[in-house]
Amino acid sequence: MSMFHARASLLAAALAVGGAAMMTTPASATGRDRGHAGLRRALDRVVADGGGPGVVAEFRDARSAPWFGTAGVADMTTGRERRPGEHFRIGSLTKAFTGTVVLQLAAEGKLTLDDTVAKWLPGVVEEHLGADGTGITVRRLLNHTSGLPDAIPGQETPRPEEPGKRFIYSKVNYSLAGMIVELATGTTLAEEIEHRLARPLHLTGTYLPGTEETAVRAPHARHYSKPGEGGPDAEIHDVTEMDVSWAGAAGGMISTTSDLHRFLNALLCGRLLPPAQQEEMFTTVSTEGSGWVPDTGYGLGVYSQRLPCGVTLWGGGGFIQGSMSYAMGDRQGTRVLVSNLNGDWNDFQETFTTLFETSFGPAVPPPGGAGG
Repeated sequence: MSMFHARASLLAAALAVGGAAMMTTPASATGRDRGHAGLRRALDRVVADGGGPGVVAEFRDARSAPWFGTAGVADMTTGRERRPGEHFRIGSLTKAFTGTVVLQLAAEGKLTLDDTVAKWLPGVVEEHLGADGTGITVRRLLNHTSGLPDAIPGQETPRPEEPGKRFIYSKVNYSLAGMIVELATGTTLAEEIEHRLARPLHLTGTYLPGTEETAVRAPHARHYSKPGEGGPDAEIHDVTEMDVSWAGAAGGMISTTSDLHRFLNALLCGRLLPPAQQEEMFTTVSTEGSGWVPDTGYGLGVYSQRLPCGVTLWGGGGFIQGSMSYAMGDRQGTRVLVSNLNGDWNDFQETFTTLFETSFGPAVPPPGGAGG
């Protein structure tokens, strides 16, 4: 089977799929801990409120040493605590890597953002989605204005809309973008991410696993899931080993907190893209009315998010079975927070908004005096 037909089959599979007592330990921290008492308390609350088995957060500020904190456990059976260097599935944070590769190819003249899906993938969206690929550009794939619907597990795929009309967050867009990367380069997306991003940035824990690689490389936290709408008493399943190749370019990658820091800092600082492509990546479309993350604007693989405190951050989040992650920083990349929760039943937005408001919002003294 050719690489083109193999990826087309994965796209079809993605459309078909759609996508013990809790043990807790107090938050622990490594590195200089000055000024992070509020973040430590926020991590403790996530676990104490039943939000997941364990959570990690790594905060980096150009003016001080990195700070790393944890709460809860990496393994619900043994009670092992979470620790630095763990690998975890990053879900839709993969889109930032895919978008960066596409923009690098555009800078090299191997494709343009105005190329159509019909040019690169003739007949694919027509056959699988009933859409017209002549009106869908690479840019519209990356900023989710293609009109293509998302693939929701267990639900019938909606009809496509007119391209360019509005923002519709869809994994299908990035599945197609990944296929275009492979046709433009003659190699796999995993190989392009490795030699363009992981190797130059020394991201030793970052990779896109293949279809045969169902485990998460050690060290790692166990990944836990409550399938469906189970509620607080739903059975918890260990989903650490699973095939997520269907998520691929849209959400299949694995990384670490430190690697995500290096990647996002390099991206925000403009070290990965020439000025023209950097401007393209950070030019956003409104997500208002889409039912997606509130107060956001979506670029080409990254998005901006205005916190309730008024601060605007840049980066992305990722939700996949058994793992929830966020990596956001200021526009200059001088302050970045990366966090991961090894469970998928928490209120994704509420949890991470609290962590980011605590890290980037105005300092609020704790009850009884100043914190440390």
